[in-house]
Amino acid sequence: MALSPEKVPVLLLKTRSTPTDAYEDLFSTPRDGFDFEPIFVPVLQHQFEDDGMQQIEKLLLEKQINKGPECAYGGVIFTSQRAVEAFSKLIQDGKGDESWPYLRDIPIYSVGPATTRALKAIPRAPQLQIFGEHTGNGDALAQFILEHYGEWYHDEAMKPPLLFLVGEQRRDIIPRTLMDANLPDNRRIRVTEVVVYGTGVMESFAGDFAEVLQKTDRPSRWVVVFSPTGCDQMLKGLGMLDDETGKVVKRPLDEKRMTSIATIGPTTRSYLERVFDYEPDVCSEKPSPEGVWQSIRDFTRGPT
Repeated sequence: MALSPEKVPVLLLKTRSTPTDAYEDLFSTPRDGFDFEPIFVPVLQHQFEDDGMQQIEKLLLEKQINKGPECAYGGVIFTSQRAVEAFSKLIQDGKGDESWPYLRDIPIYSVGPATTRALKAIPRAPQLQIFGEHTGNGDALAQFILEHYGEWYHDEAMKPPLLFLVGEQRRDIIPRTLMDANLPDNRRIRVTEVVVYGTGVMESFAGDFAEVLQKTDRPSRWVVVFSPTGCDQMLKGLGMLDDETGKVVKRPLDEKRMTSIATIGPTTRSYLERVFDYEPDVCSEKPSPEGVWQSIRDFTRGPT
């Protein structure tokens, strides 16, 4: 790993997306007087879940995700790139005809820019009809779906169920909101969650992170955290955890630190606060490369 001593390292605790990664593209480009150097340190290990994959494949082959009274589902929800990768694999491996995967007349809901980009990258003709990119989190997406899906199927008193492709670990805000018993029958939407991938911490993460920290020993660097998974090992690697309490050791406010920590959004920030009694330096207002970049820039510049 050849690193430039003039640039500020930004350790991205994620797997680099392929064929290109928007974080790498943005953080490797000098801008507004800031010159960062993005470095990927994969944390999560993903594997497809065979049972869920087979269930989705069967629904697609039997054209059960479609618009029509005989269909099982009237739309699909995605809130993670890994779920999109699982879906994409099924599409690429599909044995259907030229209309495969038979999703022309249904809405596909996506929680934000990264998930939407991944969906749009699936080579299909015609393209999938994707909505919700602007929402940015599960709560906002659920509220959007209530209105948009209701209008999409406005002629139907009972809305067809939605299919939600998920990982083993996920929040329940979307199904809880859409199936809220307080909603009137003509607005309530049933949601079926199908687990298509599992997640765990890579065995090599602690060692990989320690190696990168050693190579980026500079006056200033950033660590960007994308998920609660692996946060304990990240904090241990930075020497911030108290072995007895499991909490972050309190430092004097005027102590100069070389490493600053940014989170992709409020879920990971709240996890750090609740579990480790630690407030990260930055919480991105938008879960996107631009949002993280702007948050780091604003923090570095200080109050205006």
